[in-house]
Amino acid sequence: MQSGKPLVAKDTRPEIGSPYPDPFASLATSTAFLRLGDQFGLTQLGVNLITLDPGVQSGLRHWHSLEEEFLYILEGEPTLVLNDGECKLSAGMCIGFKAQDRNAHLMINRSDAVVHYLVIGSRVPGDVCYYPDDDLSWFPTESGDIAVHKDGSPYS
Repeated sequence: MQSGKPLVAKDTRPEIGSPYPDPFASLATSTAFLRLGDQFGLTQLGVNLITLDPGVQSGLRHWHSLEEEFLYILEGEPTLVLNDGECKLSAGMCIGFKAQDRNAHLMINRSDAVVHYLVIGSRVPGDVCYYPDDDLSWFPTESGDIAVHKDGSPYS
């Protein structure tokens, strides 16, 4: 707060597209990420509003070494894909993933309506994000996270 008044985010613009390197970049091109936590300078907690258009998935199935994630469905009926299967979610439902929980996850919008959900996650230095179905991991470096193959070699 400044001068006793709360800071309020207005006129925010979502990021559209995918952070993944080729050949994975095309998998989340209609996903919109609105990084709400960044607007307030949050450094220990990420808060993102995700919009999935019909027929779109959130990204690749993944899990984190150090980060914890919490997902809360605001609108729509996404399908949550886990190691042992899938389940349909709806508004008001939520799920959490503890650090080092190898139950990799992603959301797919198989409905005809837009899906909106919140992702809240801890921001822990040194976190590695693993993608068990794909030749990809996000690995921390001093200059930022980089995409690497499973053998550790970086994507160009």
